[in-house]
Amino acid sequence: MSIRYATAQGRWVIAATVLGSAIASLDATVVGIALPAIGRDFGTGLAALQWIVTAYTLTLAGLLLVAGALGDHYGRRRVFLAGVVWFALASTLCAFAPTPGTLVAARALQGVGAALLTPGSLAILEASFHPDDRSRAIGAWSGLSGVASAAGPFVGGWLVQAASWRLIFLINLPVAAVVIVLAVRHVPESRDPDAAGRIDIAGGALATLGLVGLTYGLITGAAGIPAIIAGTVLLAGFVLLEGRIRHPMLPLGLFRSRQFSVTNIVTFVVYGALGGALFLLPIQLQQVSGYTAFEAGVSLLPVTAIMLALSARSGALAARIGPRLQMSLGPIVIGTGFGLFVRIGPSGDYLTESLPAVTALGLGLAITVAPLTATVLAAVPAEHAGMASAVNNDVARAASLVAVAVFPALAGITGDAYMHPAAFSTGFHTAALLAAGLCVFAGILAAAAVRNPPGPAQAPGFHCAVDAPPLREGRGRWRGHPSGAGLRDRS
Repeated sequence: MSIRYATAQGRWVIAATVLGSAIASLDATVVGIALPAIGRDFGTGLAALQWIVTAYTLTLAGLLLVAGALGDHYGRRRVFLAGVVWFALASTLCAFAPTPGTLVAARALQGVGAALLTPGSLAILEASFHPDDRSRAIGAWSGLSGVASAAGPFVGGWLVQAASWRLIFLINLPVAAVVIVLAVRHVPESRDPDAAGRIDIAGGALATLGLVGLTYGLITGAAGIPAIIAGTVLLAGFVLLEGRIRHPMLPLGLFRSRQFSVTNIVTFVVYGALGGALFLLPIQLQQVSGYTAFEAGVSLLPVTAIMLALSARSGALAARIGPRLQMSLGPIVIGTGFGLFVRIGPSGDYLTESLPAVTALGLGLAITVAPLTATVLAAVPAEHAGMASAVNNDVARAASLVAVAVFPALAGITGDAYMHPAAFSTGFHTAALLAAGLCVFAGILAAAAVRNPPGPAQAPGFHCAVDAPPLREGRGRWRGHPSGAGLRDRS
């Protein structure tokens, strides 16, 4: 079915997919702002707060590519709707969780729902809209989703401060209800007619269980060494399996491209630094600088605003001059922002402490994200661009997962240290310098190993790694999509 952009149905389809992806992306940003309130309510240590974040990312990262294949085989609308319903039910469990362990389990279930609904969002647009209108539809999705992501910390901070952290999960329910109605009434079903072979369920299970073992071991420290070993063995088994089966979840052949491999290493390092530092930042702002949850959420808005304003221009520049300069400079600017985080302290002065840091961070991300994701797509044959994009997105999520598990320990933040402002602030400044060093390393690596493509530059525009699975048009696979708000997709 070919829907036109200017029709009523076209607008309803865009609304359904934007709202569907928004509840998953908003949840990640909102929970970060709510962590201090959750910790105080349950009287729990930092390890439990780490699990509240990582449980969601674990199941999302482990099942994302499998969920995309499910949509291709069984219908993208069907799997999208299943994900929305699942996510809403899990959100209800989160809202009424009586203990930290219950909340962690409910967050893991939320991640399963997010994995089911997220790939379908863009896949539905690609499959439903007329080829002449696809770029406009995806551009509208990108812009509106960016606005939703920008509103996340603001709305979440207000809900936490005005009522309770539990409302950040209950707010998903009316949005999910609207998405279900719109999808049932207006979104056409689609599937990949060329999808063949069995879905790689075993690969998804090995990846998820391996990440669970690795994360558990990293969070628990010395006592978790057996879990680290078990997780490593499971992940090695996942790699071996993917190299042997006919229809793997992760085609290892993509990594034969040096450009693709290096860009994913840069992705892992930069998004690891982001995940680790931004997990600790809301706690620093609230526990040390004395911000309210609302003020902490608002303080991060410059990052999203700068990305929305400059990312498309950054992508167009990289298309003209090649990605190497921006992929080298951008991580160093991000690292500068993290370096400025050491100025955030007890005085809580936003203009002199927080604003310079988040401004530099936003500029660095605007410089980096679009060229990075465009390079991933350009590094492989066009028929594999969709899979390359999805793999890059999963690399970013896995990096954030590992960083949230390991950063606090490396910075000396353990137990209930987050409840003691002076001790936490010292650890936070150490973590910020660690993140800065990682980003500088990523910039140097990009300068040494990333190459500008020979010949004419690509057409202007920028590509953002997304969670959508590869799509086929006729006998050729989906070739990628135009702009998006890159940070949103990594949440």
